[in-house]
Amino acid sequence: MSSFTIQDLETVQSQYPDYQIELIEGDIVIMSPSGLESEEVGTEIARLLGNWVRPRKLGRVIGSSAGFILPNSDLRAPDASFIKAEN
Repeated sequence: MSSFTIQDLETVQSQYPDYQIELIEGDIVIMSPSGLESEEVGTEIARLLGNWVRPRKLGRVIGSSAGFILPNSDLRAPDASFIKAEN
């Protein structure tokens, strides 16, 4: 079982800045590029979500480039994300 850390991931990311890399259960995973259809769906979800969230000032909508550190120390980059305003 691997036990890489966020710091390890940041080191790898600095050496390979063009790669999207995630930390999943202690493993560093190089993510393959999204296909055209998958990227289109993710973009549409983020757009629709943003159109609902922004006028109501509910929070922020983020696309697939943002990484989030989860409580278990995984670092993941979902296709679309919503962050409540109070966070």
